[in-house]
Amino acid sequence: MGRLFKDRNDGYRIKHKDPILRAIPYIMPKRYDAQVFFTDTVTLNHSDQVIKDLRKKGHRIIFLHVVLAAMLRTMVDYPKANRFVKGRKVYARKTISYSFAIKKAMELDAPETVLKLDFDPKETLIDVVNKVNDAIVKNKIAEEKNRADKAARFLNILPGFLFRFTVGLVNFLDNHRLLPKFIVKASPFHTSAFVTDLGSIGIQPIYHHIYDFGTTSFFAAFGTKRRNVVLNGDATVSKVKQMDIKITVDERICDGYYFARVIKQLMKYIENPDRLLEPPENYPKDNEIR
Repeated sequence: MGRLFKDRNDGYRIKHKDPILRAIPYIMPKRYDAQVFFTDTVTLNHSDQVIKDLRKKGHRIIFLHVVLAAMLRTMVDYPKANRFVKGRKVYARKTISYSFAIKKAMELDAPETVLKLDFDPKETLIDVVNKVNDAIVKNKIAEEKNRADKAARFLNILPGFLFRFTVGLVNFLDNHRLLPKFIVKASPFHTSAFVTDLGSIGIQPIYHHIYDFGTTSFFAAFGTKRRNVVLNGDATVSKVKQMDIKITVDERICDGYYFARVIKQLMKYIENPDRLLEPPENYPKDNEIR
């Protein structure tokens, strides 16, 4: 009974070993209070070659798939990165899920929808490619409405005061572990991370805020590629293709050293996606679950 009282339907309660980390959600109760911003540059020569090789084998792969698969494997390797804070308590998420927006068509007035997909820790890069492509094809149909679309359409028919009351009620229930599971499943804001591909519309990445509504602790953005000349260790120069990736995180979920390891591992996987073609060898557990 004690276990059930502490947990949520989407998360296990965390008991930090470090008392300072336990205090931080009380000092910074809002997610936007605790935003930390990272930026890094990845070299894409090898990952581009892997993508080309997979396309020759018939796989419809784009760079978004690589980022999603890299994030999935990183959260498998470092499970504390898949935590969230709600109601000033820290939880280990029970699933790994990612949300991202797509346009129904590449037109200014075309509707946009947000997809949230759950992933299995055992899934490989090819599994991610197939799952994401299937979801995109289904949701590109103009008349197709996913759960997030239906929820948004329902809210939009409400007058302003009822809209505000409904959102406030959802937040209250969420903070007190009372939000029904079907709402958590439908909400793209209750996710391990948001990912946005700004390269598809030809611009550089931005630092995106983390929504206080919901439970997401990560927002990753990547943009257009560029060619650079870099100096090698032997004093020669090489032409490389690079891309900037900007990440916003909720610093309350784990310490800075752990975050640094997470970001470094993520960048390694993005630069070497062939490491994601096989399932992970190990599945570490969050050692601070109560």
